[in-house]
Amino acid sequence: MEDLANITIWAALGAGIISFISPCTLPLFPAFLSYITGMSVKELESNKDLKVRSKLLVHAFFFLFGVSMIFFSLGVGMTYFGNWIQGLLAGDTGHLLQRFAGIFMVFMGLFVAGVVRFDWLMKERRLNVAKKPAGYIGSTFVGMGFAAGWTPCIGPIFASILMLAASNPSQGILYTVVYIIGFALPFLILTVFLGSTRWIRKYSNTIMKIGGAIMILMGTLLFTGQLTEISIFILRLIEGTWLENLG
Repeated sequence: MEDLANITIWAALGAGIISFISPCTLPLFPAFLSYITGMSVKELESNKDLKVRSKLLVHAFFFLFGVSMIFFSLGVGMTYFGNWIQGLLAGDTGHLLQRFAGIFMVFMGLFVAGVVRFDWLMKERRLNVAKKPAGYIGSTFVGMGFAAGWTPCIGPIFASILMLAASNPSQGILYTVVYIIGFALPFLILTVFLGSTRWIRKYSNTIMKIGGAIMILMGTLLFTGQLTEISIFILRLIEGTWLENLG
């Protein structure tokens, strides 16, 4: 299980990054910043003043804090759910949950890659804040409202992370935290370099397809139990290379 976690942790980090640069989030990123700061997109992109950039970063931090609270709560909930299921059912439930998580991940990967389309997953459900409360606390509430909903891009990806958390409760909270880090890092970096989002947006659909393909591969390996074998192989390869260099 430890070897399995080594790969899935990296997968969780990548899932967080893909969630942010998805077509559901990245194109709206400047508008989010405009809403939580009260400044126009044009002002944010053109104003290079240090005080303005500092204010922007602090608002972004509080927004992400709100997002993290919701994501983390859901991750903890699914981790405890996985523990409860494994305690409730007799037998080798760990592998059973992994197989179920694998099927779910393949299903979500097909959707994310655009291979299949389900109208009920395409509908966006989000808590909208009609008027943002003032200050940094307001940015936190906006972040919570953003996270406590469903978008066609983020929803399937994060749902797959939650299924991983349930199937491997010992690492469930870690998967969630790493996913949050993957989502937050590009958010903060592009907050500083706001004009850099244009070229990324150009390739966001392609990145989503690649991400969906990786989800399908991970889900298939998880279902068949080969993900653990691959983890062990990679670990031995790295250890062998390290020992050769040491010698």
